[in-house]
Amino acid sequence: MSRPIYTSIFAKEINAYLDYRVSSGFKEKNYWCILKKFDRFSTEHALETLSFTRELADEWLKKRNNEATTTHYYRINLTKQFLIYLSKKGFDVFIIRDIAFKKTQFQPHIYTEDEINRYFDAVDTFDSYRNKKNKVQYPVLFRLLYCCGTRINETLRIRKKDVDLGEGIIRLVETKNGCERYIVLRDDFLSLMRKFASKCFYLLNDDDYIFTSVNGGRLTGYVIHKRHCEFLKRAGIPFIGNGEGPRIQDFRHSFSVYSFKQMIDAGIDMYVALPILSTYLGHKTIYATEHYVRLTMSIFPYIEKKLEDKLDKVFEDMWVDYENN
Repeated sequence: MSRPIYTSIFAKEINAYLDYRVSSGFKEKNYWCILKKFDRFSTEHALETLSFTRELADEWLKKRNNEATTTHYYRINLTKQFLIYLSKKGFDVFIIRDIAFKKTQFQPHIYTEDEINRYFDAVDTFDSYRNKKNKVQYPVLFRLLYCCGTRINETLRIRKKDVDLGEGIIRLVETKNGCERYIVLRDDFLSLMRKFASKCFYLLNDDDYIFTSVNGGRLTGYVIHKRHCEFLKRAGIPFIGNGEGPRIQDFRHSFSVYSFKQMIDAGIDMYVALPILSTYLGHKTIYATEHYVRLTMSIFPYIEKKLEDKLDKVFEDMWVDYENN
């Protein structure tokens, strides 16, 4: 994947900064997304000189709507390093302050095995007079969310050309962090995907999205959320609402918890298990995966007992490795 194209007044300096970070041994991809946001911010505020005032800094510091606490933390603290770089080169920039990392107290709903069985019974027995395709696409779509831990938007953006029915591999290209990755389907899921493809793919071009509405357009997250609430009701799973779930995103949380538990139960060392899970989920850093580790331990106390002397040391060492790469 090539470096993004920056277009603001800071474009030349952003590219120079990335070159500097690479020459220092860092991975430039860790900076692309946030610097692109800074580049867009500079363009939207019509900056015409290489300066960054305190007023702009105050605006940049504000937490965005729907911005996760972790994302806000990395956006601000990474940008500060770029501003320090500019200051050392003699540009008139205000250095923004650090912000502390605040862990969220929200606890996602981790689906039990019984809830999952009831939920997918509701999915598999669903039929729609309005869009007959739903009967074959919903069992695939919702299993991708739970069985593979994909995000809803990257799932809805899967195109026909991204699906390899021979190898049983799906490529995720349009992802949250711009990190292209692959998911591998187990045999029973691959059989279901092939059945879905045999009924629907002949209608699609390679660039077409595979999950579509009755008019042929890409399904939206809003539509899937409404259907999710219907499936919960059919499955007898109470829906609290107001962000308390059970949410579609909780399928990803459940996948992560059970995957980490499975690896630990299989005797895989934590140093190995964490990077595997983090990479598979498409996280930009290992710290985005830490929440799942602690969540797993809160649900399965025997894992906490097994790892209690190792967890802090693991993340301390991984932070050193991250800073040196």
